[in-house]
Amino acid sequence: MRGSAPGQPRRLVAESWRRSAALDPDAVPGMLDVPDDLLRAYRAEHPLSLAWPVVERLLVRYATDAGLVVALGDRAGRLLWVDGDRTARRRAENMAFLEGADWSEAVAGTSAPGTALALGRAVQIRRDEHFARMVHPWSCSAVPLRDRATGTLLGVLDVTGGDAAVAAGVLPLLEATAAAAEAELALASPGDRPTSLPPPTALASVGHGQAPLPDAPHAPGHRPHDAELGVAVPHAEPAGAPSRPVVVASRSQGPASARPALCVLGRDDAALRTPDGTTTLSARHAEILTVLADRPAGLSAAELAEAVYGRDDAVVTLRAEMVRLRKILEDAAPDLVPLARPYRLPAPLDLDAHRVLAFLERGAHRVALAAYPGPVLPSSTAPSVVVLRDLVRERLREALVTDGSVEALLEFARTPDGTDDVDVWRTALRLLPARSPRRAGVVLHLERLEAELVAD
Repeated sequence: MRGSAPGQPRRLVAESWRRSAALDPDAVPGMLDVPDDLLRAYRAEHPLSLAWPVVERLLVRYATDAGLVVALGDRAGRLLWVDGDRTARRRAENMAFLEGADWSEAVAGTSAPGTALALGRAVQIRRDEHFARMVHPWSCSAVPLRDRATGTLLGVLDVTGGDAAVAAGVLPLLEATAAAAEAELALASPGDRPTSLPPPTALASVGHGQAPLPDAPHAPGHRPHDAELGVAVPHAEPAGAPSRPVVVASRSQGPASARPALCVLGRDDAALRTPDGTTTLSARHAEILTVLADRPAGLSAAELAEAVYGRDDAVVTLRAEMVRLRKILEDAAPDLVPLARPYRLPAPLDLDAHRVLAFLERGAHRVALAAYPGPVLPSSTAPSVVVLRDLVRERLREALVTDGSVEALLEFARTPDGTDDVDVWRTALRLLPARSPRRAGVVLHLERLEAELVAD
């Protein structure tokens, strides 16, 4: 066994080294064997082409600020997209960590992306735990991505860099981003969703082709963390249990599926997204569906009237609106046509507001902020909508003020929810380094806010 790491290696690492024993630890680890034109064609038809924009939005900016590199690879370990800090990317190219390179464990040895795919679960690899000596200056964290409906392994999401790449908050951030990407894939309409799984035709005859799918012995749905490095490990389930991916998008969990989703953040109407397409709902129907999604146990007619209209004597008006809503849902989402006595939804409906709360519960503040384009139905006066709106906004604000980075706090401060919040701006000023060029702008804004408070 390769023995360059001091002390006894972790079992995960030792077992990976044994699997990598036939490789040369002094060789360049990544194999680059795909012409650019074939790589572009391969990426265009790959299912993960719909996931990469989500990764860009939720993870790449964070990684760039932290001096890290983000990579999204297919289920064989071939890196399809690589982005992040420019200097780190240039350094990583020296070990062939770039788009089109094969970083499977069979080719590159022990690494977070390759070993995560080999095991079918999240992995962190520190510096000289890598098999290839060229990778010893680097650390990395990676999580697999799966098809939510079938559990099929689609690829791997990786963050590579210095010690920051294996910091305590990296795995929750990766898992939250992966969950958002999996949800995006699940909600893609049939016309948008790529139909081919690897290997698409572009790479069918290139290099060594697609590695066999790893047979993960346990379902990845539950991930307790290893006390040593925060490595997520799968939880054993009864034999024959289906493999299910982690679902973060809703507080009410159920079997993984292509669930419908209701988007109500930052808009006065609502977008109901299903595998068959997107339907725009009126403000009133948006309020009703939001309340029903937020209260899955159901409400009586009087309770729902109070929740939507603020009056329990508006039952007649409510019933007329429910007739209209049912007709719309019969065409757009038959599985969501509300039941009566009590009024409730017959199937789970993911709410984007719940997704933000779930990200906050996992400590993924930057991901939560990126997933928060604005308040829940901002013009609505429906009592239950107002309660949910305030809950999401206050939990996001509290998380950022209490435990958020200065970058996330400043980003929130520039939103309509944060621009007039004195405590947010004061906290941002306190967190900024003394010589930061941004302090002057923060001080000016804070002085204006404080002057307005005195004037009032």
